[in-house]
Amino acid sequence: MEALFLKQFQALIGLCSRPPYSYMSLDSALPDSTPSLISPALPELPGIPTQTHLKLPLKLGILASGTGSNFEAIVNTIATQQLHAQIQVLVYNNPDAKVVAKARKRDIPAILLDHRCFASREELDAQIAKVLHQFQVDLVVMAGWMRRVTQVLIDAFPDRILNIHPSLLPSFPGIRAVEQALNAGVKISGCTVHVVRLEVDSGPIVMQAAVPVLPDDTPQTLAARIQVQEHRIFPQSIALYAIVKNSISE
Repeated sequence: MEALFLKQFQALIGLCSRPPYSYMSLDSALPDSTPSLISPALPELPGIPTQTHLKLPLKLGILASGTGSNFEAIVNTIATQQLHAQIQVLVYNNPDAKVVAKARKRDIPAILLDHRCFASREELDAQIAKVLHQFQVDLVVMAGWMRRVTQVLIDAFPDRILNIHPSLLPSFPGIRAVEQALNAGVKISGCTVHVVRLEVDSGPIVMQAAVPVLPDDTPQTLAARIQVQEHRIFPQSIALYAIVKNSISE
């Protein structure tokens, strides 16, 4: 079943990728916004059949460690009925993570699993999997999760973990991706949503957004423009997953 899902997921991505890129101009009111290229080419979310074709909302489990900007983008997309999903639980590992307040404001359960309290990464991931199963999660979304996952979590949710990374993978995997891109002198950077594998930032690519690198860019200015695109393609990637899941279950 999991192999079938991934095969159909990749087939849908391939179908949506003709033509390979969709030119999308950003709202001029957004700070530091620039045009971008998003692949696969999809309409804006209201055009994706997430409302009329899906019987039940997709149940999401969010893993986050920081401010939760992608968490909030997903929440807002759900709230505006552009994404037929429901966030079952937020799991966070940093006691000071600002994402917690955003979850509590919306009455979303927030569970602290401090990695410092576990003897190994495997023990942490086993507890994460236990919590996610308790909340009957369909899809795990790593929205700024600053921990490497182990095979324990991957085996618990095979092909059902999505991550977003601030580069055009396979270029610049790992930490400080924006700085890596600037140091390399590339003219185009961006972000990637991918299926999680054991090797960091190596799984099948679901969606990418390309962002031009400007001559006077700093890590902060480039990261801010990339983040605008993260907030676009992460909800769209989740919508793609929901469509495939629904087609297999029918």
